[in-house]
Amino acid sequence: MERKEFIRSFAFIALAPSIFMAACTPKKAGNNSAAKPQTYTCPMHPQVIQEQPGTCPICGMDLVPFNKNEKEAFLTLDENQQALANITTMSVGMGALTNYTQLNGRLAVNPEQTEYISSRVAGRIERLYVRQTGEKISQGQPLYQIYSEQLLVLQQEYLLTLAQAVQFPGDQTFARLHKSSLQKLQLYGQSAGQIRQLQAAKKANPYITFTATASGVVAELQVSEGQYVEEGSQIMRLEGYSSLWVEADIYPAEAGSIKEGQQLKVVIPGWENQPQMMTVKFINPALQSNSQLIQLRGSIPNTKNEWQPGLQANIFVPSPGKDKVMNVPVDAVIHDGKGAHVWLEKAKGKFMPQVVKTGTESADQVEITAGLENGDKVVVSGAYLLYSEYILKKGKNPVEGKM
Repeated sequence: MERKEFIRSFAFIALAPSIFMAACTPKKAGNNSAAKPQTYTCPMHPQVIQEQPGTCPICGMDLVPFNKNEKEAFLTLDENQQALANITTMSVGMGALTNYTQLNGRLAVNPEQTEYISSRVAGRIERLYVRQTGEKISQGQPLYQIYSEQLLVLQQEYLLTLAQAVQFPGDQTFARLHKSSLQKLQLYGQSAGQIRQLQAAKKANPYITFTATASGVVAELQVSEGQYVEEGSQIMRLEGYSSLWVEADIYPAEAGSIKEGQQLKVVIPGWENQPQMMTVKFINPALQSNSQLIQLRGSIPNTKNEWQPGLQANIFVPSPGKDKVMNVPVDAVIHDGKGAHVWLEKAKGKFMPQVVKTGTESADQVEITAGLENGDKVVVSGAYLLYSEYILKKGKNPVEGKM
């Protein structure tokens, strides 16, 4: 017993200094809870990662902080966040894929809506009521006032025959002369209102105002005040834009797939949500000068005057497509250097990236050859925002390691 007590006492005395020193030694702060360095990445180039703020060496954008230890491969958005990002989904399935050939065209003035204003009589332009191009003109609006001795003589002749017809109501000769003088005034552009004013005043006036015979926009003004003009001289040109021509140049080999009377879809860049249907009205049988191109032409309505001549127009000519293929809208597919992927809504508010393989692509649809199954809920609008949000939060490409 004494031997055992001695050994225990000796062991305690030997270990006491070590226990005392360990108890008195201060613990290193933050061995397990040390602040981890913040990491930064580029929203457009997730491969750029560094541990201090700065700018992207590729595009120059400011780097943003992210948590590189975030391992979840999905994003969670509540209803308000989905509404702000305009996230919409659709269930995919098998269907027809319509393909199109795109032609580059342009809008042009429709000559059927062009009005040429010319002088009905010879004389001097006393006053112009329209002084610049681009002004909108309404039918019946005064355009110019002219001094015309020819009209003065015709007015005097009319007043004379009118007086004779009134004084001798039963004389057919005077009646015919009066009718003839009335027709001359009408042929020289005098309106019924102007003739009534002449009858009431019973005095000829050499200063005659001419009004617009149609509505439109002044495209060209060819006279100035004080200028003498001949009968038939052009005064101005008015153009109407409620209907516009659509013109496109095609190669002779492509002309065989387009017929006069065929309906084609027209999209104006910037107004993609307002596609128009155009009927092909004319295909030029001859090649254009110094080219190997043929011009086709149709027209589209422009009732709101949203579009102007000269704007670009994309014309889509249908070509043979595919039946019973899986397809999604073009905006649903994200293409980058890693390949193609879509976003699936796996549960309410839970979105995950899915790698896909694509096939035939039309103007608004993409064939999916692998990666999706019938019934999958695919994000069709807002997919790129999910892509950007993923990079900001995770600091990596959504499909990294999945290709």
